[in-house]
This record gives sequence, structure tokens and C-alpha cells, in this order.
Amino acid sequence: MPKKDPLLDEISALLAAEGTDDPDRLERTLTDGYARALSLEAERRRLQKQIGTLTATVGSGDDAARRELAALLRQVKRQEGDLGALRAQLGRLRRRHSTAVRAG
Repeated sequence: MPKKDPLLDEISALLAAEGTDDPDRLERTLTDGYARALSLEAERRRLQKQIGTLTATVGSGDDAARRELAALLRQVKRQEGDLGALRAQLGRLRRRHSTAVRAG
């Protein structure tokens, strides 16, 4: 079971709130969200580099490397899903922020 994520909870709460948009709160949350997205992208690049290194070892029949490679591939796939979901929520929040700034 995935653990609760305070940032995603904050984004969901802001998106669910109707008519009570605080542009400063929206902007802070967007900033935190974009920082998280950059962090996930950096971690994904690090994992992909490890995958590249392990790929050569797997070809030589190393079972431990094969298991590690499979685990890394699962991590990358999970992070890609997390990153996609985060970007989708940030897009919705960014549109909400733009509307709040124009209205304010």
C-alpha cells in the first residue's frame, strides 16, 4: 500500500476547493511540486545510468545482476508513473493558479 504523500494531498485539497483560491498558496504548492518533479527526474536518470552499467553484466549470466536490473527497471517504471501523475496534477493546479491571479 503506498504511503500518503503530503504534497499530493495538498494539491488535491487545492483542486477540490471551490472559490477559495489563495494565489500565494497555489504558487508555493506549484513550486514544491515542480521541485519534486525535478527530483524524480534526477533520480530516474541516476537509475537509468545504473541500468546501463548492469546491462553489460547481465549479458555475462550474472543472476544477482539480473535481479538487481529487474528491481531497477521496476523502480523506473514506478517513478515514471509517479512523475506522470504529478505533472498532470501540476498542470491542473497551474491552470487554477492562472485563473486565480487573473481574478485577483
